[in-house]
Amino acid sequence: MSDLLAPALSAHELQAALRARTLSAREALEAHLERIEQVNDRVNAVVTLVPEQARRDAAAADERAVRAAREGQDLPLLHGIPMTHKDTHATQGIRTTSGSPLFAEHVPTHDDLVVARLRAAGVVSTGKNNVPEFAAGSHTFNEVFGATRNPHALDRSAGGSSGGAAVALATGIQSLADGSDMGGSLRNPAAFNGVVGLRPSAGVVPAAPTPDPGGWLSVPGAMARTVDDVILMMAAVAGPDPRVSLPCPAGGDDFAALLAEPPAQSLAGLRVAVSTDLGLDLPVEPVVADAVHGMARTLADLGARVEHACPDLSDADEVFDVTRALDMALRLRDLVAEHRDDGLVKPEVVWNVERGLSLTGAQVLDARAARARLRDRVRDGFSRIDLLLVPTTQVLPFPADERWPRVVAGRRMDSYVEWMRSCSVISATGCPALSLPVGTHQGLPVGVQLVAAPGADVALLRAARALPTVSVGAR
Repeated sequence: MSDLLAPALSAHELQAALRARTLSAREALEAHLERIEQVNDRVNAVVTLVPEQARRDAAAADERAVRAAREGQDLPLLHGIPMTHKDTHATQGIRTTSGSPLFAEHVPTHDDLVVARLRAAGVVSTGKNNVPEFAAGSHTFNEVFGATRNPHALDRSAGGSSGGAAVALATGIQSLADGSDMGGSLRNPAAFNGVVGLRPSAGVVPAAPTPDPGGWLSVPGAMARTVDDVILMMAAVAGPDPRVSLPCPAGGDDFAALLAEPPAQSLAGLRVAVSTDLGLDLPVEPVVADAVHGMARTLADLGARVEHACPDLSDADEVFDVTRALDMALRLRDLVAEHRDDGLVKPEVVWNVERGLSLTGAQVLDARAARARLRDRVRDGFSRIDLLLVPTTQVLPFPADERWPRVVAGRRMDSYVEWMRSCSVISATGCPALSLPVGTHQGLPVGVQLVAAPGADVALLRAARALPTVSVGAR
């Protein structure tokens, strides 16, 4: 397994070499393609590859670098860095299947905003990485490409829905990855693969184009092997967009300014609340709870004031359940209506869409009232703390041949979303959340989640930079 977790350059190292022209974009691309050739047949992270298109783009990047040097111009922030993109993000001219047989040969004519901003920042797009069908669920498998395997143990889940992205990072295929997160789809696979995943506050990276300009539950975000690389990517993709009505609490310049700061050597005065069950009696495997307590001790050693507490999240499950169901129904109701009985849409998607369509007006209104209560309670809670430390996942990576864990810490799970409540209830709060790797247990990665007040994305990442966390993916 060691060759699956081979050494790899960080995004910052790649950026420096490409800007200094000690490494060309074409050389970086060929190393990326070679790494895919070496490992992908075992992990199934990359599912579409466009090498000739990427070679043309890399050659153009090298020509741009020559002109920039001659004319004294700056290069784009991510000049020449190769990346595959999440297969639910539309990529102009590159197949985008969303893991669905119905879109197995679909080639979009536009880029989603996060991809457009990465390309504008100089990224060389090379293809797509695997997802669950329509990004539904935190286990990456589908009927088009099969399952993505965890490189730490090939019989285990890579998590999801950004599972292919996390594995591409962990195996050294690439140094940055885009993703999206509704109920944990950036954080869960980060924890399962030993990398870093950021769910930003809604509006920081707008989801555009979108059928719902006010939609807030599903957000694009960033993954990498280090916190600094996540910040670098956020500097490229954050900022408002007129197609989305949400405010943008932090833009690219805010993240760039954070990178310019030296990392803090102390967290003195930082107020941290710690909870393993989020005050909701969530079942959590003991090894995950131990990881949370270990991080609490690390925070205390760095000077933080740590207490065992949690904001009142009692309305979060209702808010998540209803909002998710409505969002799924809005996006997929026509497909489910047409294909409910032909087996071309997986049962979990059908269930969630039907859940959304069956909601009564009273249930929707109740959920809106619950969200208002939750927002007030979260605001009140974060008036007394700066960070909340909780588990990212409630379990370690589970067997890849299971659709989802049926039992967590001895308690039965009744749906494919229930086992990931440690992430989904945080999604309902609107808070930014960062999954950090903290080590392994019997070879399987363990992650913890740091949460800040809505809009406090920069403060969250500033604190995380001070922590001695190390990726357990590619080294």
